Amino acid sequence: MPKETLQTDHTGQQVHYGAAALGLGLSQTVANFVSQLRFETIPDQVIHQAKRACVDFLGCAWAGSQHATIDKLVRGLRSLEEAGQVPLLGRPERFSRMSAALANGQSGHVLDFDDTHMGGVILHASSPMLAALLSLAFGRAIDGETFLTAFVAGFETAIRLGQAAPDHHAGGWHLTGTLGTVAAAAACANMLKLDASQCLAALGLAASQSAGMQQNRGTSAKSLHAGKAASNGLLAAILAQQGCSASAEIFEGRKGFIRIYSQSQDAQKLTEGLGERWELLTNGYKPYACGVVLHPTIDAMIALVHRLPQADDRSAVIGSLELMVCPDAIRITGVESPGTGLMSKFSIRHAAAVSLIDGAGGLVQFSDGAPGRAEVQRMAGKIEIRAEDKLKKDQAFARCTLSDGQQLDVQIEHATGTHNNPLSDAQLAEKFKGNVAWAGDQLDVQTTLGALWNLDNAQDIAPSFFGLVRAPDQRPIR
Repeated sequence: MPKETLQTDHTGQQVHYGAAALGLGLSQTVANFVSQLRFETIPDQVIHQAKRACVDFLGCAWAGSQHATIDKLVRGLRSLEEAGQVPLLGRPERFSRMSAALANGQSGHVLDFDDTHMGGVILHASSPMLAALLSLAFGRAIDGETFLTAFVAGFETAIRLGQAAPDHHAGGWHLTGTLGTVAAAAACANMLKLDASQCLAALGLAASQSAGMQQNRGTSAKSLHAGKAASNGLLAAILAQQGCSASAEIFEGRKGFIRIYSQSQDAQKLTEGLGERWELLTNGYKPYACGVVLHPTIDAMIALVHRLPQADDRSAVIGSLELMVCPDAIRITGVESPGTGLMSKFSIRHAAAVSLIDGAGGLVQFSDGAPGRAEVQRMAGKIEIRAEDKLKKDQAFARCTLSDGQQLDVQIEHATGTHNNPLSDAQLAEKFKGNVAWAGDQLDVQTTLGALWNLDNAQDIAPSFFGLVRAPDQRPIR
């Protein structure tokens, strides 16, 4: 839709702030979709993708729950005398619905290992949505069909909102905080079976709480965005249920979301293919515990590992290495000397070096001790990184010159875990097992996975997720 259309109302009159409505009805159309979406109208393959998201989120949240950032959050919530009945994933504490959503959402995102949609946006949708839905569902005997439908409603809403605001990410906003808030609200509104007018209010109440800045990459604040998105989205849906109001044009209005969060707008994307084209089918799941734009680099380095001569010190056999990536990869992950594991998740130099040394890009490679390893630092010094405009976000090219002059080239067309090179269900299950093992707790992972893969048949989803929680006296807070 042309920009000038958004500057006039439905009669063609100039619109001023606080005056006439545009009359496009786009936010209302989205609200109608959220209100009316039901399980039987969603294709089977979309439901399966929703279950994949549940498997991925739960493993990520279980591993993330052990991070020092979550310990600090829990201590902070306790200092506020927070209390409640909703469990935390992977931890013994229980808090109110909103604080549990905050903690579980942050746990899901703190390791930067959670799912990522790259179809016009870069969004970790599952952590905010599922954390909010789990808090809302606990103690209410929500069945699997209802739960999965709510997830799909939130996912489809958030992706289209991001696509309608194409400069949103480039403007420095962290989409997991901004779009994630709207996603959580839409999901909770659908679960609560709010009518269309209430759903519209929930979207508006959520959009007014949308926040999160990319400046906070590599810090505890980045994952807080996901937690706040979960709790704020939950609050928005509850307030809408109670009759609170918001703008009827919160997305497309003259001072609406897509205008103030993006320098350009493509308002038709808000409703294009809604209920017919399912963005969830193009969701991505990470094999590596770092920013998604680093994944082509890690794929290239691991491919090189299999072609290098055997050596105790791989840096000794490499003379130089030229790495070419999409410009966004450098813009997003240009940290040269990361001092922490969180910061290393946004360092392309570290990602290339550590994966070339270890032949892996998992939780160990992006833990606090990894950036300071001497062999990683030696390897990092041999890597030249260049932006190549022709390369897409899921592509990379590496040219390695060995110390004997031999040259090895590697081209990555589609990074592992992206829509065009997806993780299989079996690979996703192995990732889940690894995340649970990282947390150091014992549980019947096969039973848990079985419950998640059959979530659509569950009469109450809570045991599938919260059955993992240990007794409160079994593990002290560090």
